[in-house]
Amino acid sequence: MPSFPIVDSHLHLWDPRRLDYPWHFPPLDRAFLPADFRAASAGIAIEALVFLECDAAPDQAFDEAQLVLDWAKEEPRIAAMVCNAPLQNGDAARADLERLAATEKVRGVRRIYQDEPDPAFCLRPDFVTGVRALADYGLSFDLCLKHPQLQATIALADACPNVPMVLDHIAKPGIKAGLIQPWADQMRDLARRKNVVCKLSGVATEAGADWTPETLRPYMDVALEAFGPARIMFGGDWPVSTLAITYPAWVALVDDLIRDLSQTEQRQIFRDTARTFYRL
Repeated sequence: MPSFPIVDSHLHLWDPRRLDYPWHFPPLDRAFLPADFRAASAGIAIEALVFLECDAAPDQAFDEAQLVLDWAKEEPRIAAMVCNAPLQNGDAARADLERLAATEKVRGVRRIYQDEPDPAFCLRPDFVTGVRALADYGLSFDLCLKHPQLQATIALADACPNVPMVLDHIAKPGIKAGLIQPWADQMRDLARRKNVVCKLSGVATEAGADWTPETLRPYMDVALEAFGPARIMFGGDWPVSTLAITYPAWVALVDDLIRDLSQTEQRQIFRDTARTFYRL
């Protein structure tokens, strides 16, 4: 395990009694609260957490932000949050962005497009306009996509060079199917965009319950090689990650992957990249 307290750049919490989550399915269709996370992460020294929006009903984005602020009173390690916003509405999203930017702990926006049937959805003019607007409010953008959308995402990064972006879940490669190309080459290409960093998160989930370290390592190695330690951040993706791996096992797996790096590089991945990117 890391010899220092870590920063988890990707934590989910939700409560179906308070908000609506249309995507929920068993066993995730129940409340996952700060106390549950503390139990799941017992024994891991964590100094700060970044909450990621949980794809609640679109009209509840601000309700979710207020709920997170309530949870942060109970769990003060929640140092920042990334909220949902209707970026697909272009300039019409600016009122939402202004309100979010004025909300305590909000550092960025995520508008998931992983399930959009059009692989080039993120290049639609209004969406690009909405993403570009983030720079005017000092907000970053979390990229949540699947590997067939990665080529279009590279073009989005080119179209929005002033917006800090972070790639969630190493672009969800086709690990279960054993696919590594063209994803690996596209990851190296995306990494050439200096406004983009990468989360080492969600990898076991993409492999399924039968994952082994040997099946995950080639994909994690590509991400690390492409972006380098200074542009990689650890993400737990709890509780979605529980579909495939426990929280301590994921921390241990990442720790094992980077054990040959210098202490400075290990701290970058487990702590410093996230602190810099999310301005903790």
